[in-house]
Amino acid sequence: MFQKEIEESLQLLEKNWQIDPVLKDFVLGKRTDVSDYPIKVKDVIFHIPYLLNEKKFILWKCFWPDCHNCCDRQGRLPLTSDDLVTIGKGLKYQKTSDFIKKETLIATWQEAGPTSTNTIMTSINLKRKSDETEADDGTHISCRFLNKEGGCSMHPDRPGVCYLYPFSTWLENDNGRARVHSTFQFTGDCPGFYLSETLDPMKEVLKEYSITIYDYNMKYTRTTREGFSLANFV
Repeated sequence: MFQKEIEESLQLLEKNWQIDPVLKDFVLGKRTDVSDYPIKVKDVIFHIPYLLNEKKFILWKCFWPDCHNCCDRQGRLPLTSDDLVTIGKGLKYQKTSDFIKKETLIATWQEAGPTSTNTIMTSINLKRKSDETEADDGTHISCRFLNKEGGCSMHPDRPGVCYLYPFSTWLENDNGRARVHSTFQFTGDCPGFYLSETLDPMKEVLKEYSITIYDYNMKYTRTTREGFSLANFV
């Protein structure tokens, strides 16, 4: 099912953007020459795809404001405990409990980890539309806070997860110390991926994101401890 969704996303993307055939095959899982190139930047290990036959990395740049697919095709907006307070205040709620009751939903889903381990995630999520239900979880919905200019009406108080795009992250126990890992999300929605012979064009981007990603993971870990989110490994 997920593969079908990626194909549909790419078809929509190609209506407005020219997609490199090599990248398209990669996103569709048709490349067999993909190598993982890990690079440590500050406290985050980034896993950058490298195509052996092409001898090129897959890198990314943001095309905003010409593109805002990351906000227009949202699948889920998990919140940290900090988000609950900040966004609740921004929406003029005096009590965080009232914000949670009226503006959020609980979602449970399964994620495939970097190993054979599966993770069952449960999180509290911001409603992407005012009448969103649990049945909408994981489906593409345009975020209600996306304005006509393609900007976020909540910025800079938008959910922490929004700052991570197009990266996904996970934590690994390294001799009792939390090690933060990150890699790209390849959902077929973003036109910003490109091929490069070196990592140089993206070094500054990785430095900037390393801070954001580490900070978010530490907040999300605390959110789990405080009972707003759960992760079970199966």
